[in-house]
Amino acid sequence: MTSTLLKTPPLNAPTIKQLPNGLTIVAERMPVEAVNLNVWINVGSAVEPDNINGMAHFLEHMIFKGTPRLKSGEFERLIEERGAVTNAATSQDYTHYYITTAPKDFAQLAPLQLDVVLNPSIPDEAFERERMVVLEEIRRSDDNPGRRMFRRAIETTFEQLPYRRQVLGPASVIEQLQPQQMRDFHAQWYQPKSMTAVAVGNLPVDELIEIVAEGFDQTQNNSSNGSLPEPFLQHPNAFQPEPAFQEIVRREYTDDSLQQARLVMIWRVPGMLQLEQTYALDVLAAILGQGRMSRLVRDLREERQLVTHIGVSNMTQRLQGVFYISAHLPEENIAEVEAAIAQHIHRFQTELVAEADIARIRRQVANRFIFGNEKPSDRTSLYGYYQCQIGDLEPALNYPTRIQSVHSLDIQSAAQKYLCADAYGIVSVKPTKI
Repeated sequence: MTSTLLKTPPLNAPTIKQLPNGLTIVAERMPVEAVNLNVWINVGSAVEPDNINGMAHFLEHMIFKGTPRLKSGEFERLIEERGAVTNAATSQDYTHYYITTAPKDFAQLAPLQLDVVLNPSIPDEAFERERMVVLEEIRRSDDNPGRRMFRRAIETTFEQLPYRRQVLGPASVIEQLQPQQMRDFHAQWYQPKSMTAVAVGNLPVDELIEIVAEGFDQTQNNSSNGSLPEPFLQHPNAFQPEPAFQEIVRREYTDDSLQQARLVMIWRVPGMLQLEQTYALDVLAAILGQGRMSRLVRDLREERQLVTHIGVSNMTQRLQGVFYISAHLPEENIAEVEAAIAQHIHRFQTELVAEADIARIRRQVANRFIFGNEKPSDRTSLYGYYQCQIGDLEPALNYPTRIQSVHSLDIQSAAQKYLCADAYGIVSVKPTKI
């Protein structure tokens, strides 16, 4: 068992411990009267074959339906009795489960959290009941205009990568899944080498690690001998980042639920496996469309009043990211707004960004990092995400420093390399005319 204290800024000082079984534990003492345990599993919808798309999310639901030691509903009852809270989430690249307790209750409740994650019974009857819940969630997602827009944009962005699919999966697949398939999926993926347990709160670090390690040993189901396949991203011949758009790829839809049109423009950009290439794009996205002082907001919303909303994100997924510009606007303004956005992109390629603009973003990033470290749950999310995705916490802790090192030439180079003003994906949705 090895332990490493990372060299980090004073704000953060997590300790990493690797257990012989492969489980990674990250722990940190924080003087707040709470402890958060966040268990990250290196599995999401991206590893699913098409015939079980949605399994990782469905399994997230079934995790809470009882274990050989805990009847269905007993975990929630014990949590609520202590005033603790628990929840979970699934994405393309990971699944995570978390619990927040009072420090005095952590030793009792943490093993329960580990038990439900490691040893779900997945009974047939509960599986059928929860299938209906998941199908209803899919229907609600399909009825949400914003989610429909995002799905169409992502399907336009990726032609081959599994990121183009829904995390929830299609209803037609969920309707066919069987309980044993889920048990096999759990046995295959929910293994120690694929997991990171992060504990942050007002207990000594050694005690946090000991509680998690002992709880894991006590609750691990030794009868489960599923073999863990290597994550798909370790097989470059199977999945490669998709090349940049070579032309404008246009998709147009109508939607009778909308009052205004919606527009999304997208570029394929580096993901977490090329993390060094993402920092300049993060700064560029902020200058372009984050906050009232950003270029697109000032130009298209405040001055020309062509849009009612516009925003920009550099979405950094593990294998490949998406540079994503979205707007709400009157239908008659779509062509003008598209052209204006392309012009702004072109300016980044031909003109250096003023130092004042970059300095503003540097201050924002530094402050957001501080504000985002105030609670134990903030830190377990930060540590768990980076350790799960790339096996390294240094980029998370040094993110403000990396942003501070971004200069105007870096931004120009990133725009020239990844954001072509003449080749991108564009999705527009217009209200149905009566």
